Amino acid sequence: MQEQLKPDLFSVTEVELIYHNKVKASQRRIVSSAKEAYDLLMDCWEQNKLDLLEQFKIILLDRKNNCIGISNISVGGTSSCVVDPKIVFATALKAKAESIVMAHNHPSGNKLPSESDKKLTKDFVNAGKILQLNVLDHLIITRDGFTSFAEEGLII
Repeated sequence: MQEQLKPDLFSVTEVELIYHNKVKASQRRIVSSAKEAYDLLMDCWEQNKLDLLEQFKIILLDRKNNCIGISNISVGGTSSCVVDPKIVFATALKAKAESIVMAHNHPSGNKLPSESDKKLTKDFVNAGKILQLNVLDHLIITRDGFTSFAEEGLII
């Protein structure tokens, strides 16, 4: 018979949360509208991939809607990408964000939200409420403009 080994106390991994924001609060861009969020994202989006691959990003905001940062969450194919809520919320919590703006592009150029876009948004808004982390908006980005879920009344 094989002996059962006792777990080694030193085999437990310690989890440490570290956060460093290198941008002074006075130098952070304020995001107070969907248009400002779109402009900020377009400044940071890899333009040569906008019409090629679907990407999902989040804008992390502090209490005064100053941009703490933008995080690239997922890259998919030509018509979809998988978004793991654990990654989105872990990123926002680690950055001490008070709220987020979600965004993804439609390489097709179609600015209309799909049913899966609407479901994902609703699920993330509800999860954010539990964590006391507001999902302020979800933008669908194209080269020719954007659709704001908040402006369309799709964030409840």
